[in-house]
Amino acid sequence: MSFNPLIRIKSVSRRFMDKNRMFLALDDISLDIEKGDVFGLIGFSGAGKSTLLRMINALEVPSSGEICVDGKNLASINTRELSALRKEIGMIFQEFNLLESKTVFENISIPLILEKKNREEIESRVKDMLSFVGLEEKALAYPRELSGGQKQRVGIARALATAPKILLCDEATSALDPETTDAILDLLRKINERLKVTIIFVTHSIRVIQRLCNKVAILEHGKLVETGSVIEVFSSPKSTIAKAFVETVIPSRIPDKIRFELEKYQGFFKLIRIYFHSENATDDVIYQINHNLNVHTNVMFAAVTEIQGVVLSIITLQITGDEEDYIKATRYISSKNLSFEELML
Repeated sequence: MSFNPLIRIKSVSRRFMDKNRMFLALDDISLDIEKGDVFGLIGFSGAGKSTLLRMINALEVPSSGEICVDGKNLASINTRELSALRKEIGMIFQEFNLLESKTVFENISIPLILEKKNREEIESRVKDMLSFVGLEEKALAYPRELSGGQKQRVGIARALATAPKILLCDEATSALDPETTDAILDLLRKINERLKVTIIFVTHSIRVIQRLCNKVAILEHGKLVETGSVIEVFSSPKSTIAKAFVETVIPSRIPDKIRFELEKYQGFFKLIRIYFHSENATDDVIYQINHNLNVHTNVMFAAVTEIQGVVLSIITLQITGDEEDYIKATRYISSKNLSFEELML
């Protein structure tokens, strides 16, 4: 049985010339995005995430590799086919990109006018979109009269006017305060769930990924360093950058005072960090280690968060005993399908 993702990014690289020097913005990126995903692209500035996003609607063209959207290779379709495909892809931006001289109603109407819809169709669709984003009372207002959150809602309504299958979001909340960001993320989740729109969201904030996305890809210096479901990446980050991002949401660093006390400990011990999902029996695992194995555990640090409806606990344990029994304890932890890592002081 063949697997046909909605978006397939295969061995994509993008090179630019910068002051007579070749710059590699993307380096051999491969990703599959399935229909219904809310897929996050995260990385620091210059990671290449916005460049990759713009390739999905051919605003950027790969230097090598291919982008396929809904089964169509963007490099091999003609101008008419590309135009038709772009109608199925909406886009929202960090800076809103509204026309200041036009009302909210008129801004949302623009893509429908370009599609040559009649007046009745335009009026009906714009009213529906205003209602959906909660701006019914702002139809005749101008962008200068709106808050940042309201402007972004207008941008979202405009992007949804043509009923796209895919919504591209380029740093769509980075100009907003935290409360407004949460409201916009809730709206995007509603769009995904009710309208069945696949969303690709570029951000530098792991909190946005945690709140909105079901899958994530982490980019660093143009390279794909880690990808998977959000819960997988949060519960078992492998790359240094993934660990750094997760640390900002779920602090797991051992406090200096505890670290100082551990450094004075004379006997054999190891520190491990275990990642528990809500379905794991946290208490039972630690109980079994203490009572059935010849070691003793001491909880040094713990943090809890919720991701995609799953409670994730990160617990740092000091295990004392001898090395042989410590190895038995780690084997037991592994037998419970738990992710863990050994820590150094």
